[in-house]
Order: sequence, then C-alpha cells, then structure tokens
Amino acid sequence: MKRILLVLFFSACYMTLFAQEKAPLLTGKVNISIAQGTFECDLTLTDIPNVKDYYIRLNSGMNPLHFRSKEPQDFLIYYDKTLSDSTSTGESNAYIFPDNTRKNKFLPKTIQFKYVGKFPVVKDTLENYSRKDWKGNIAFNHNSVRTDGVQSAWYPVLYDAEMDKTYEEVRYNIEINCIDCTTLYVNGNAPVKSSSAKFKSDTPKELTLFCGNYDFSNMGNTFILNTTITQEQIKEFSLLINSYKKFYTEKLNIPFDQPVTFVETTPTSRADGWLFVSYPTILDIGWGDNGFKSLFDPKMQNWYRPFIAHELGHYYFGTYKVFNSELGDMMAEGFAEYLSLQLTKEVIGKEVYDKKLQDKIKELEDFTPVPFRKIKSQKQYDDRELYVYYYAPVIFTAIEKEIGQQKMWQWISVLLKDKSTLTNYEFLTNTLRKTLKNEKTTERIIQLYFDHDASLQNALNILKTK
Repeated sequence: MKRILLVLFFSACYMTLFAQEKAPLLTGKVNISIAQGTFECDLTLTDIPNVKDYYIRLNSGMNPLHFRSKEPQDFLIYYDKTLSDSTSTGESNAYIFPDNTRKNKFLPKTIQFKYVGKFPVVKDTLENYSRKDWKGNIAFNHNSVRTDGVQSAWYPVLYDAEMDKTYEEVRYNIEINCIDCTTLYVNGNAPVKSSSAKFKSDTPKELTLFCGNYDFSNMGNTFILNTTITQEQIKEFSLLINSYKKFYTEKLNIPFDQPVTFVETTPTSRADGWLFVSYPTILDIGWGDNGFKSLFDPKMQNWYRPFIAHELGHYYFGTYKVFNSELGDMMAEGFAEYLSLQLTKEVIGKEVYDKKLQDKIKELEDFTPVPFRKIKSQKQYDDRELYVYYYAPVIFTAIEKEIGQQKMWQWISVLLKDKSTLTNYEFLTNTLRKTLKNEKTTERIIQLYFDHDASLQNALNILKTK
C-alpha cells in the first residue's frame, strides 16, 4: 500500500541553479472555463536567455494559433515539432524555431504565444471519469481545474538541452479570468475570491494553478485551500507545519522564504491518490478521509505526517537547490526522504522512525541496486521508487552512522549551498570531501557506499551494528 502511493510522489526536476541569472518573465492573459474544460492563452515570454540548443515545451492538448517573435524583430515564426526531446515526460510537445538554413535553431529574445486547449471534464466518478490521474494532468473535475507547471507545461517552458536546465520557474505578471470560478490561485500568490484577478511575482515560481469554487483559510501564515478539516484542526495543522519548518531551519540554517500553501482536491479518476510539491504549494489529491484528515487519525497520522515532512523537505531539495544529471533525481528525492526520516525520529517519534526504516529495509530484500558511481542514466535505477525512496535514504542513513549526525547535517548544508552547476557523481563526492576534510575517511565511505556493488549490504551491515 505504501509503495503504491509513494511511487506517485513528486519527481524532482532535473535543473541547474544559476543564482545570478535573471529568470524569464511571463506576461499576458489566460481565460479558463471549468465547465467547458477550456484554456485560451495569450502569453508573452521575455528576458529569454541566450540558449543555443533548446526546446520549448507546450502541453500537447494546446493548439497554437501562432508563435510570434516580438524582439529583435516582429514577425510570425515558422516552427517545427521535434521528437528529440527525450527528457520530456510525455505530456508536452517540443517546439523549435529553425533558422534560415534550417540546420540550426533560432531563438528570439521575446516571443508571443497564442493558443487554446480543451480538456475532458470529470463531473462524477460513477460513469464520467478517467482511468488515471497524475501530476502532469490538466485536471478538470466537478468544481475546479488543477495543473502543475513543469510537467503539464500549460504555459511555454524553455528547456536548455546542453545544460540540462528547465526554465519552468518564471517571473510573471498575468491576468486569470475564469467565468465559472469563485476562487483563483496561482503559485506564489495568495488565493483571491474572484472570477478575475491579476497575479504578479518578481520571484521566479513554477506556475501551478488551482481555480474553482472553494473556500480557503489562512492560519499562522499557512494557507489551506479547499479543505474538509475543521477550524480546530486547521489551527493544529498550522502549528504542526510551523514546527516542521522550524526543525529544518534550525538544522540547516536555511529558513523557508515564504508561507506554504496546502491544496486539497479530488482526482479525476476513481482510485488514485498522491501528494506533490510545487513550492510554496503542496497538493494532496485523493478521496474521502485520505487527505489532511489523516493527520488527525490515530490509525493514519504516523504514516501520513512523514509524507508531509518529505514534501516540505523539497523546499531544500528541489527549490532552494535544484539538481540535474543522471543522479539528480536520486539526490532530490533521496535527501528529501532522509530529511523526513530525521524529522520523524526527532519530532514525530523514535518508534515511528524505527518502523519506517525497517519497512524500507524489508522492501529492499530482493533489490540489487546499481551503485551511484556506475549510474550513467536514470534508466539504470531499474525500479525508480525503490532506488530513490528506499535505497538512497538507507545509504544516507548508513553514512550518518559512520560520520555522526552533526557531520551529516553539515554535508547536507554543503550540498545545498555549493554553487556547482552540474550535480553529478563528482558533485556528490566532492561535497562529502569538503565536509569531512579527511581523505582516508572520505575514500572509505565512497568505496563502501558509492562505488561498491554490495553497497546496499554494506549499509545494512552498519545499520545492524550501530
């Protein structure tokens, strides 16, 4: 049951962090109808970086009227679709603009995108429902529309193929109109009780949307949208989240930079349920009492609260620092899960931590992972869920036993603050080396846990003895 739900967790984006680089600016207007399942977009992307080998991703359900260069010259652009964008998750088409020779790519500094899209509307789950729902789905249910940014690509997302960097986080100044909505929410802003509003952010954000007919609460600087929990539970929820944020802030000396928003909504399918994060938004998609009510259910809370801790951990591993390369997914998810384990041990309860760790070890009984050093492609993870959510945090926990908790927290801090633009195997080992400042100890840990074909068994051995 746990593995089935966990596999749907948020998959980290494989990006590079360039703190000095100005993010693109998205402006324009978006018209939505939740009754009709439609998007009508007139958006302009400016401050586009000078990228040579690129793709522009746009959801495959969006039908372009035109792409128009606005700078350096004003003209309609001839575009090609390409199947070469192997890192896309499948929801989007990849567009390129060939130059006059048709041998190279041309990328204007400013581009206008005009397009429309129509998507299925799930009005009930008896006869009118979809087989599956997932993070990258543009999901219209009976009273709302939910969409993330990077995976669904409902707005144009630039991808730098050479640097393995995705520009889904944009500054924005957009107008949202939804004729049949009472509340509008755009990631990075407070929700608004209106069918029309302008949203602006000078801080780059992934444009996750949740628009529809729902209420929301603001308690202790935590927004909760469309929830079924009581006012008393909302107060307790806020205190709980603030205690988790405080724990991470004190351990890493990196504070959360803005309020966290929680969204509760139903899927467009009958059986799916999962959480994902698009900081500062955490979304819970599920049915009945499987959402935030689980935080207060004695039978469920020790299982559910660590999930929330994992998603909050993605502020650090996925937002504060973003990861690329073949090991980027492992680091983003594996360290977020390790943070969740540490919070579970010190805040939720040692017995809960012990059970979670033993559950992970049990799930790995028949798994033979490829060690970090030999991973050349994410396909080598074999079973991604086992690799990033089970194997990686078990390895990190074993390293903690070797070097101590204090050094482990120092290593995580170095990982997060290092300015390297490629977060590959060398990045992983070099940050450990900087932390330990002891070549003999560093090489021993690297050999046992990063390089050795029996790395998992080595980890299990140390966990049994210490």
